[in-house]
Amino acid sequence: MALAMLAISSFFLFSAHASSDDFLPCLSRAIPEQLLFTRSSPSFASVLASSVRNPRFLTPATVRPLCIFTATNASHVQAAVVCGRRHGVRLRVRSGGHDYEGLSYRSLRAEEPFAVVDLAGLRSVRVKQRAATAWVDSGATLGELYYAIAKVSGRLAFPAGLCPTVGVGGHLSGGGFGMLLRKHGLATDHVVDATLVDAEGRILDRNGMGRDVFWAIRGGGVGGSFGIVLSWQVKLVPVPPKVAVFTVQRSVEQGAVDILAKWQEVAPALPDDLLVRAVVHGQVASFQSLYLGTCEALLPVMSSHFPVLGVNRTHCNEMTWLESVAYVYLGAHATVEDILNRTAAEDAVFTKATSDYVQQAIAREVWAEIFTGWLAKPDAGLMILEPYGGKIAALPESATPFPHRNGVLYNIQYMNFWEGAGEGASQMAWVRDVYAFMEPHVSKNPRAAYGNYRDLDLGMNVVGDGDTTSYETGRKWGEKYYKGNFKRLAMAKAEIDPEDYFRNEQSIPPLRMCLIERINKYGMEFCRLCRWDDKD
Repeated sequence: MALAMLAISSFFLFSAHASSDDFLPCLSRAIPEQLLFTRSSPSFASVLASSVRNPRFLTPATVRPLCIFTATNASHVQAAVVCGRRHGVRLRVRSGGHDYEGLSYRSLRAEEPFAVVDLAGLRSVRVKQRAATAWVDSGATLGELYYAIAKVSGRLAFPAGLCPTVGVGGHLSGGGFGMLLRKHGLATDHVVDATLVDAEGRILDRNGMGRDVFWAIRGGGVGGSFGIVLSWQVKLVPVPPKVAVFTVQRSVEQGAVDILAKWQEVAPALPDDLLVRAVVHGQVASFQSLYLGTCEALLPVMSSHFPVLGVNRTHCNEMTWLESVAYVYLGAHATVEDILNRTAAEDAVFTKATSDYVQQAIAREVWAEIFTGWLAKPDAGLMILEPYGGKIAALPESATPFPHRNGVLYNIQYMNFWEGAGEGASQMAWVRDVYAFMEPHVSKNPRAAYGNYRDLDLGMNVVGDGDTTSYETGRKWGEKYYKGNFKRLAMAKAEIDPEDYFRNEQSIPPLRMCLIERINKYGMEFCRLCRWDDKD
């Protein structure tokens, strides 16, 4: 009972002056040696790279962790937290490795020793058909979750992202949306419970972590700001036995500019059963659709609402919802088994990305300039446009930390790719330059962004007095992701992790409430509920 010997308690406060040399012996007493990979291990490099999706963050200059361990049960994670706090080592948590800035396995702070908790070994999915719920571990991928659901019932689904190799843990922590967002909203809107290891090494469920922290992890927990979520209970959604999909491409010569300008007004207002997204690359706009019904029912809807796209029966395909997951992301020839591949080769490319939200339709002449002036450049990337409206817009901004709901037409993701190490300067410059060009045409005050499309160009944390992250500095990037919800997130952080143990370059900073705020929130019994002294 090595874990019991560690004596988990709040007595073990993190100390920046503790010796990290004692961390590995502490950890090795609680974790089997075959699960622990130190820098001297022959397998260290391959385990570190095993789910790195962006080789840009796997170079000789990358700050390496002291170790990686592949947890296979909750006690391993608890032990890592207790050993880390006792011996001055922070933890980074990796489920699928898709963090856009690689912060689940790297650090920009060479002076802060850290270890990586790899959750790929915690990937169970347990579906209850009658209750239409599932418990899914954070280390499972979206593809594994989707496949497990469809194996139990072809009439159930889960409204999460397109990419099947994305880890459930990171995806749900940031919100999560995909082809079902207009019908069923965010993935995190359907989380009904979770298990979390907090900074004291305790395992907490929804009731144990409290209302504010449970609210916070469902869209504001990117990067493990509040603890390490081991598993999530999610409510599944109904789908018909067959859905209809199409992909229609239109070049500039075929009227792509006019079609895209019209798409902005049409796509967010279509019936909720229908989503039509756009991917703009080079001189072509590709329109991808999922309709919760048959082709026979879809074609009149498209003819009535969006005739300029010219969709006809030859474009439309009927298939199961699970087959549509493979079709939309991997192409017409993909099989449902392909979504179980955790190490898809197309994922491991050098990338740079950022995001925007559009609240008013962008003028046609601006789209014309985007095509001729930006997408025609030799090293141009692409723009992915995801329409909102429907269910995602039906909830208030404060329902979850994800605030981008009512009044949003669509999300834009700017992304570029390249192949070789040492390259990429012009591709990254394209992303930054087109982002600057788009400023007059997107949301303002703040210029909003999606937390799961993390971008350190938006700002980074500064560690201030008391060895905790500065709230005022964090607002620079935090209010772009979370708008007015950022303050509540910071207050929830102070409840669950006041010493700021779980932190990274864009983690939520702790904000301790002043006396009046505490009384207003908790009443006169606030002292009993507080986790810190009443001196601030």
